[in-house]
Parts: sequence; structure tokens; C-alpha cells
Amino acid sequence: MSDVKEELKKMSNKIKLGILGGGGNSLIGGMHRLAAVMHDQYEVVGGVFSRDAQEGKRHAASIGIDTNRAYPDLDTLIAKEAQLPEEERMKVVSILTPNFAHFEMARLLLENGYHVICEKPLTTTYQEAKILAELQQKRNRIFAVTYTYTGYPMIRQMREMIRGGQLGNIQKVDVQYYQGWINPIIHDSAKRAQTWRLDPEKSGISCCVGDIGTHGFGMIEYVTGLKVQSLLSDLNHMYRDNQLDIDATILLRFSEFVKGVLRTSQIATGEENNFSVSVYGDKAGIKWEQENPNYLYLLQEGEPIRVLKPGHSYNSPLSLEATKIPPGHPEGIFDAMGNIYKGVAKAIHEEPFDQAEFPSITEGVRGMKFIEKTVQSHNDGNVWVHLDD
Repeated sequence: MSDVKEELKKMSNKIKLGILGGGGNSLIGGMHRLAAVMHDQYEVVGGVFSRDAQEGKRHAASIGIDTNRAYPDLDTLIAKEAQLPEEERMKVVSILTPNFAHFEMARLLLENGYHVICEKPLTTTYQEAKILAELQQKRNRIFAVTYTYTGYPMIRQMREMIRGGQLGNIQKVDVQYYQGWINPIIHDSAKRAQTWRLDPEKSGISCCVGDIGTHGFGMIEYVTGLKVQSLLSDLNHMYRDNQLDIDATILLRFSEFVKGVLRTSQIATGEENNFSVSVYGDKAGIKWEQENPNYLYLLQEGEPIRVLKPGHSYNSPLSLEATKIPPGHPEGIFDAMGNIYKGVAKAIHEEPFDQAEFPSITEGVRGMKFIEKTVQSHNDGNVWVHLDD
């Protein structure tokens, strides 16, 4: 009997989570749902899963959610949830919709007292992002932006090693994010006209930089602790009737003598999800690749390359906190997202947490500024622009 009571108590303490978008066979929907339940901190109780209300109900039924909480739109969700007993209401809502819907959804959620977890990029404009940041402060809600790769244990280990001085003074940063998925689309005018990521009305002013370049930018500042001061970008649209970038090379300056480069592409034919991060200091270098995320390579002059792996006692507390299984068992992208949800749960429960456990709205706002400055640099003739005016 005591076990049953303990289980009921555990269930009642779970954070009630709603989801906007992510219906059907959406990869991102499945990823967020699994991430949410991974550490037994959340219960997914409903949401708006589709613009088609009946399809939304079908999806809810397929994943075991009460169809009465599969709402037709966000306004209905807010109104109906307010009528439920407080302990049953959604406390946090995840936004998994295309970019153009993020701002209005996040604004409504914050105004009605919800914590928010939002896919990146945060909004479609820097101005919208600033408005959300001001509202988040005013309402004092937790707001996370899912730069997923910050959840990997060995990325967190990289961050702690760099900040602990093991690389010495940083002098070079090189980040690459190459995909090839747009290559079969971009050369067909009909296909590119039907792809929402290439539509400025839905995607904003950037495709490639907004979609994956922001991951690279956010990662650079996350692991190094440095702030990009200025940048110079060269974007490729491939065709004159294609309004958004699908490839970008961006030079970065952190200071007079610390430089970097961010190379990002969605027309790197044959590439899958080739995201790699290399940081070089005057004592050592360190490298990580997303397609082999359990290996962190440490390079030192005159020494063999060292390979660090998750779960070992030589890793930092931040890395070990993000590790769920013993050494030698692979952890991947779902686990990384799960670690972000875990950090958000700590913040909502007002438990101690490391600021590095989830990207906040601050990182989301800075990502939007980065997108706009990258496009500005290209449009002004590939010139250097300051990130912070």
C-alpha cells in the first residue's frame, strides 16, 4: 500500500505539460514528448497538435492523451485550462510550431502565467524577441529555448574544461554545421516554393542561419564563455527567386586577437547532420562532433590525442548530471533534449540548478540579433558589423 501511495504522490508532483504543434509523424513532436518524460518530471496532458481540430484529437488519442484536452487553438486551451482545478492545469507549454507562430503564442502564454519551452529560433525578428524578454521578466516565468545540443554530456564537459582554464587563453574557434536536405529541393522551382523554411512569411529573414546557424552561434558562446563582438557574412541563395539563404560562411571576432569562423550549409550534398565544434587555446585544443557525440577529443602539443567519454568520474559535475547510463552506452539527441527539460523542471520546482542546464530567453534573444546582423552584413556588401551596437 505504501508503494501505491508513493507512486500517487510522485504522479501528483509531475509538472503538467502542454504542447503546441508536433502532431502527426513529426520528429520534433516525438523528441519533445520523450524528452519530457525521460526523467519522470513531466506529464503531457494536452495541447494544440494540429490546425485541423479533428486531426489534433486523433493524434492525442494515438499517444494516450485525453481528447478533451486536444484543443482547436491556443485561445481555447487557455480558456479551458483556466476552468480546471489548479493542480490539474498545464503549468508549462512547449511551442513546436513553425517560426512565425512563436511570438504570438509565447506572448499569450506568458501573459496567462505559463512557463514556456520554445523551439529555436525564438521569433522571426529581434524586436519581437526583445518584447518577449521584457514580458518574461515582468511575469517572472521560466522560459527555455531548445538549443538541443547544449544538452549533450560531452558538450557540457567541453564547457567546464574551457572555463576551468585547461585550454589556456582561447585563440581560435571553428564551428561547422553541414546538412544536405535542401539540395534535392532547391533546384526545383515548384518544390522550393512549397517549402515553408524558404518562405519569409513563415521562416523570417533567414533559412540556413536561422535554422542551424543559430545552433552554431549559440554553441560557440555556450562552450567558450566568449561573446562575439563583430561578424562578416557571405550568404548563398543559389537562385534569384529564392529569397532566403541556404548556405553561409561567417567570420567572427571576439576581440582583436581572438577570431573564429562559422560555416553552415543546407546544400552540402550527402551530409546528414554534420555539426562539429573545435576550440583552440594556447595550452590545448578540444573537438566534438554531433554525429559521434560521446567522444570529446583533447589535443596537446607533443602528446597523444586523448579521448574523453561520458559517465566517468574524471568528468565535471555538470557533465555527470547530464549522464543517465553507465560508460560505454551511447546517449544521443533525445537524451540531450531530455537534459534541457530536466533543467527546466528544476527551475520550475525552485530547486538549485546550474544556469548551463538549459538555454534561457537571453540566449534566444541573442540568437535573433545574430540572425539579423548576419543578413545585414551580407546585404551591405559583406562588411563587418558589430553585434552589440
